[in-house]
Amino acid sequence: MGTLVSFHAHPNDDTTTCGGVLRKAHEDGHRVVLVLATRGELGYNPDGLLADGETLADRRAAEARAAADVLGVDRLEFLGYTDSGMTAAAEGGTFQTADVEEAVQKLAVILREEAADVLTVYDEKGTYGDPDHIQVHRVGTRAAELAGTPKVFQSTINREHIKANQRVLAEQAGVELPAGPDFGTPEAELTCRVDVSAYTEYKRKALLAHASQITPQSTLFTDLPEDTFRTMFGTEWFIRAGQGPGITETDLMA
Repeated sequence: MGTLVSFHAHPNDDTTTCGGVLRKAHEDGHRVVLVLATRGELGYNPDGLLADGETLADRRAAEARAAADVLGVDRLEFLGYTDSGMTAAAEGGTFQTADVEEAVQKLAVILREEAADVLTVYDEKGTYGDPDHIQVHRVGTRAAELAGTPKVFQSTINREHIKANQRVLAEQAGVELPAGPDFGTPEAELTCRVDVSAYTEYKRKALLAHASQITPQSTLFTDLPEDTFRTMFGTEWFIRAGQGPGITETDLMA
């Protein structure tokens, strides 16, 4: 059996993009490690959400642990940086302004401790341009080189798939949505497709565990009928350098 380390920027990112492969690896008997760069301090925080003396970082860290349990994570680690938000010129101390080599060393220590066989990061665009996601790509790929981690998969979104899903969601919700997004990666550039439809119940439970981040908009997803949810979230997509063209892998841990 091997070890999968999945590196993400904020709590909840792991569930939406890699929740299925994490649970699949667990079910297949592999060790699963989740590393989060931040505690998501700049996430959704409506009035009245937090208890007296509680910070959003506290809440989101607790939710991350609960979701990790659902997904079969054996070890959860935080690198200790602060959420940058979507601002390009974030304040010092945030993950996007962190010294890259310092962050690389922190992650490389975990990769070596775990003798990781596989690491997941994001694609070089951070999927949709989030500065912290782009930093995950930089830090993760470099740390894998230093630690000698043999396989690095870049989590991304299948652009054509999400546009099709948007149509399904519009029909389900009875609303009109704008034209499909241009973020993610064209399907022709993807090299790995993992069928996680057997684990979408765990993805939904993990999403619900991130209760503080369930916005009025996200309930469109969490309240979907089971079949529709499985269609939308039952496949996870990746790029691995040196693979392709086209889909050449269907299991990160193969």
